[in-house]
Amino acid sequence: MNETIDLLMKHRSIRKYSSREVTEEQLQRIVQAAQMASSSSSVQAYSVIAVTDPEQKQTLSVLAGNQAYIAECPVFLVWCADLYRLKQAGEQHLDGAESYIDSTENFIIATVDASLAAQNAAVAAESMGLGIVYIGGVRNQIAEFSEVLQLPELVYPVFGMCLGYPDQQPDVRPRLPLEGVLHRGTYNASSVQEQVANYDNTYTAYMQARSGGGKPAAGWSQFMAKRLAEPVRLHMKDFLQHRGMMRR
Repeated sequence: MNETIDLLMKHRSIRKYSSREVTEEQLQRIVQAAQMASSSSSVQAYSVIAVTDPEQKQTLSVLAGNQAYIAECPVFLVWCADLYRLKQAGEQHLDGAESYIDSTENFIIATVDASLAAQNAAVAAESMGLGIVYIGGVRNQIAEFSEVLQLPELVYPVFGMCLGYPDQQPDVRPRLPLEGVLHRGTYNASSVQEQVANYDNTYTAYMQARSGGGKPAAGWSQFMAKRLAEPVRLHMKDFLQHRGMMRR
């Protein structure tokens, strides 16, 4: 082990924050660390919006599914896939050539870039003693959410990130067995069911302990089945195409 790996292995989602403020210097260093993440062809197709105004955070918390910790955290970061800047940079040099800014490949690049940068930021924040939690709920009412942030075409909020000093110490949530995610040479489809069953046992024990041990808990696969049966955010395709993305 080393300090970096030890830090990564201790990651927990933090949903309760102390009143201690995040300094401007900390915020800038976190975003600078995010900027050093890998980026396809140095496109850097992402932007991050730091929201600190209490009223704006409250509005966004409601749009994201009434998640109170968005309003309560000192800083709420919204990580956006950003092809608008790429369009502005490149169009002046196209000399009439067709632009493929609206391709699905560019959408993937921007989404991956935002995700890589955000994870760098998460690690940087945790190295300072801060805590984070990712917020996928920014996509619940994504059109309204984007309007509050005044996002232009070709930009969409991938997820949010609450940032602040932890006021709780939750247990580390167990992950899938290493053998369930690490394949060697080829994908070992024959072992998937076995690894899922093993993880079900681990996950059930974790959830029982988390609830105080008094109630029976479902396994991970049962939670995933429930998730698959829910029509979650089916508006996303239309929204993204309306914003100029994933049109071909």
